[in-house]
Amino acid sequence: MRLRALLETEALGLRLLGGEDELDRTVRGVMTTDLRDPSRYLTGGELVLTGLAWRRNSADSEPFVRILASAGVAGLAAGEAELGDIPDDLVSACRHHRLPLFAVNEDVAFATITEYVVRQVSGERAGDLAAVVDRHRRLMTSGPAGGGPDVVLDLLTTDLDLRAWVLSPTGRQIAGAGEPLPPGVCAALAGEHLAAVRTGRRGPHRISLQGIAYSLFPIRGAGRAPGGPGGRDVREGVLSDWLLAVEADAGDWPAERLDLLQGVTQLIAVERDRRDAARTVRRRLAQEVLELVQTGAPPAEIAARLRVAAPVLLPGLGAAPHWQVVVARVDWEGGDIPGGPVAQSLLEEILVDPSVSGPEPSDRIAVAHTGDEAIALVPLPAQTGEGGEAKAPEAALHADDLLATVREPLRAGLADDGRLTLGVSAAVHSAEGLRGALEEARHARRVAAARPGRVCAAGHHELASHVLLLPFVPDDVRRAFTARLLDPLRDYDRRHRAELIPTLEAFLDCDGSWTRCATRLHLHVNTLRYRVGRIEQLTSRDLSRLEDKLDFFLALRMS
Repeated sequence: MRLRALLETEALGLRLLGGEDELDRTVRGVMTTDLRDPSRYLTGGELVLTGLAWRRNSADSEPFVRILASAGVAGLAAGEAELGDIPDDLVSACRHHRLPLFAVNEDVAFATITEYVVRQVSGERAGDLAAVVDRHRRLMTSGPAGGGPDVVLDLLTTDLDLRAWVLSPTGRQIAGAGEPLPPGVCAALAGEHLAAVRTGRRGPHRISLQGIAYSLFPIRGAGRAPGGPGGRDVREGVLSDWLLAVEADAGDWPAERLDLLQGVTQLIAVERDRRDAARTVRRRLAQEVLELVQTGAPPAEIAARLRVAAPVLLPGLGAAPHWQVVVARVDWEGGDIPGGPVAQSLLEEILVDPSVSGPEPSDRIAVAHTGDEAIALVPLPAQTGEGGEAKAPEAALHADDLLATVREPLRAGLADDGRLTLGVSAAVHSAEGLRGALEEARHARRVAAARPGRVCAAGHHELASHVLLLPFVPDDVRRAFTARLLDPLRDYDRRHRAELIPTLEAFLDCDGSWTRCATRLHLHVNTLRYRVGRIEQLTSRDLSRLEDKLDFFLALRMS
């Protein structure tokens, strides 16, 4: 479709602010973004929709528009809901780069424009099949009448005789037409999809499972498409993207039908983006509680924040809940991929009961991320005994159960260069216990990290006895133990400024990973090996041995 067609549709509420001579540009797709630099997600020919959240001052417009123009987008449409009139600096920047600029009336949703562009682009390619995409408008509407992804999949069944399901990367069914797929089939499809993505194959991925042919289409929302001009690493999204599984072999499909299914995945991606937006409040709650806990805030202040969080996470619950903490970490070899956001998205999915369909179960999960780890604050309804006394919750999380149904798909997504480790605390019923629960979950994750395998978990009941006994070690014993191990390193650091103690702490925190530790300390691996060798020489210990690692860990904890 041409850009000028957007102005001919009054329902879109678009007003041209510049670029009259460029309206014959071809629009090949649509993308919504508020990133300051969305170049990695652009392939050229898109109509870019933005709410202007990236703009902090007038100086931000020029670099933003320059990035869009360099990527070859067809045009830019800016919403008036946030700032009212479109800023003059944005108009000027678009005029300078010859980029057509539209203003979007505050009463018009971006979803309406997205649906229109997808329908027009798919319609031009798919002919009569465009009627199906047109009927998918219900996906874009809010409230129960919209129906969500299930409506789209029902239409595929009734109009094209295609059975299809939307699956999470762990194999949980989010939406489907007709009978749900067996959990084992869902997990296998997710694993095959993740394996195909990791090997760089382009979708749809065609597989045969139990004699039935399936075609797997990736579903990626705004900001998640890999392989753009920015060179985004596929590992950043492989463990968070949904997929569309269609019971058919797409190998002999005409181009029109393939284009139609790609349009359907774009529509479903809007639901994914809507779900991510809904998680913002819960993520912020978790982040605020985590910061209070880690900075040593008074228990009363933490308790007040928990009282705010409880109604959001457990609406309608009268009694104060118990809480559990789950810590997860995703590590990639080389250390150049940030693990925190990946672990956050993955942990939000893992904590959903795999037997429950739909996106809504995640509404009661709050996950924050700090550094390379993700931390979940999980509320558990308090149980009351016959006499009214509080009881430990029966629905407490268990580490092995969390990974039981998702282990195989995750192994496929992690491939040979990724690792997931997870730790679960015991349930606590007060703010005073939350700090201990966080430490307990982190200790449990380190226990899991010491085990072989790509996907490992440990619970609080598996913690070594030293964690529980540390507070009871006599002071003179603690001083003697730490002095024997750490004093030689402190003395050497004082004389040579060698930073052996910080190096030791980082090495243990990175679970003995040379590349990850070197990256964290901004050192060459050979320099790190020299420092570790000096530590071993000064202490007569071997940091490749678990026993010596544990002794150093204890010494640092007690010092």
